[in-house]
Amino acid sequence: MSNDNGIRPFQLDTPEEAIADMRRRIAATRWPTRELVTDRSQGVQLATIQELARYWTTDHDWRAFEARLNALPQYTTEIDGVEIHFIHVRSRHEDALPLIMTHGWPGSVVELLGVVGPLTDPTAHGGRAEDAFHLVLPSLPGYGFSGEPTELGWDSARMARAWAELMDRLGYPRYVAQGGDVGASVTDALGRQAPEGLLGIHVNLLAGAIDLKDQLPAESEQERAAHDALATFMTDGFGYFLEQTTRPQTVGYSLLDSPVGLAAWMLDHDTDSYYKISRAFVDGEPVGSLTRDTIVDNIMLYWLTGTGTSAARWYWEFGRFLAAARAAGQAPPPVAVPVGFTTFSGEIWAAPRSWVETVYPGLAYFNEVDRGGHFPAWEEPELFSAEMRAAFRPLR
Repeated sequence: MSNDNGIRPFQLDTPEEAIADMRRRIAATRWPTRELVTDRSQGVQLATIQELARYWTTDHDWRAFEARLNALPQYTTEIDGVEIHFIHVRSRHEDALPLIMTHGWPGSVVELLGVVGPLTDPTAHGGRAEDAFHLVLPSLPGYGFSGEPTELGWDSARMARAWAELMDRLGYPRYVAQGGDVGASVTDALGRQAPEGLLGIHVNLLAGAIDLKDQLPAESEQERAAHDALATFMTDGFGYFLEQTTRPQTVGYSLLDSPVGLAAWMLDHDTDSYYKISRAFVDGEPVGSLTRDTIVDNIMLYWLTGTGTSAARWYWEFGRFLAAARAAGQAPPPVAVPVGFTTFSGEIWAAPRSWVETVYPGLAYFNEVDRGGHFPAWEEPELFSAEMRAAFRPLR
C-alpha cells in the first residue's frame, strides 16, 4: 500500500510496562460481595468476573494477539480530522467484491477477525472463488486504534461519510457494506446517503426498532415474541444504553481507571452474549470463536487504548440524533440501495421479516438462522460468512 492520500502502515507494539500496570490494577481490585440472586438480574456475577480476572492475569497472552493482528495488513489515515485505523485484506481472487464491515460496542475489530479467512479466501472455507471479498475493517472513531473525535457531531451519519471517503481513498469504485450494533447504525446511514459506488448493504440488528416499536406489526406469534424481547431490553437490559446516551463521561472515569470495572461494564450487554461469555470462563465451554482469549483480547484492546469513554460517547451522539429527529417529525431519507438482513436467533430482539420490511421496504435479501446472537461474526464466523456470500451474490 502506497502513502498516497496519507495512508500509513500500522503495527501494534505494546509497551511491557502498560501490561504490567494493568496486572497491578487487577490485583488491587476491591471486590463487592456476591450478588443475592442466582442469575444475572443484579448484573455481572462475581464468579464470572473473578474467573475472567484470574485468566486475564495468569493465562492470557496479549503478545499472541499482537502477533495475530500484526500478521494482517493494517493502516491509518486521517479523515475529517480523525485518525482512522483499518485492516485491509485483499483477496487473491482478483474479481473479489470490496466489502467494508463495521463493528459495534462493546466490540472492536476483534469480533470480525474470524471471518477474514472465509470472506477473502472462500475456496479454503467451503465457498467458491466467485464469492470472494476484498475486506476493509475500520475501527470506529473513538474506538481501538482509531483517534478520538475532539469535537461534537461524530454520529453515525458522519462516520458513514468517513467510510465512503475511505473506500474512495482505497480506490474502490464499487463496494458493499455490512454492520451490526453501532455498525448497523453506521451502515444504515451509509445506505441512506447512497454514495457513488455503494452497491448495497447488509445489517444484522434492526436498530430502528427502538424508535419505531409502536409501528411494528404484532399479529403473529413471532412478531409478539419480538415485541416482548424489545420491551424486556428497554425495561430490564437498558442500563448501559441509558447511561451512555446520557452520561458517558461519568461512567468513563471508572472505565479508564479499573480494568475489572471496564470488563464488567462490557460484559453486561445482553443476556444471550453474557451467558455465552460466562460459560466460556466459568464452565470452560466457548461458543464458536467467542473464547476466553478473544473475549480478553477485546477487553484489553479497550483498556490499552484508553477508549472506554470515547467509545461510549457515540451513544450520546445517537441519543441527540434521535431526539432531534423526533422533534423535527421528519422521517429519514429512504435507503437507496438494496438491503440484506439476517436474523440470528440469539439477537437481543430477533426481528421477523415483517419488521425488517417496515424499516426497509425494498428488502432484497432476508434469512433467519438458528445460531448466533448479537455478535454473529464472532460467535459463528462460518455461518456469518455464508450469509454475506448469499446476501451480496446478486450484486456482483
